Amino acid sequence: MTGQEIIEKTNKVFEESFEIEKERLVPDANIFVDLGLDSLDIVDLIVALQSSFGVKIRNEEKVRDIRTLQDLYQFISSIKNEEGTKNV
Repeated sequence: MTGQEIIEKTNKVFEESFEIEKERLVPDANIFVDLGLDSLDIVDLIVALQSSFGVKIRNEEKVRDIRTLQDLYQFISSIKNEEGTKNV
């Protein structure tokens, strides 16, 4: 999966699950401040991302460090890369 595909798929989750306009979904947008998500929304976000990407997101230290969309893109990319190496 390419970086662009990850961005598009992640943004689609924000658009469909949280009704956030596509124009607001820029890499440096803060998920809490700029996009208005709260701690309860994060649970919904994780469920939606797991479903969309077919991955399991565990409550690990890396998740707590996510603040911007770019952080989230990189996190998903790392999960997909780990998953790819396990399947080889």
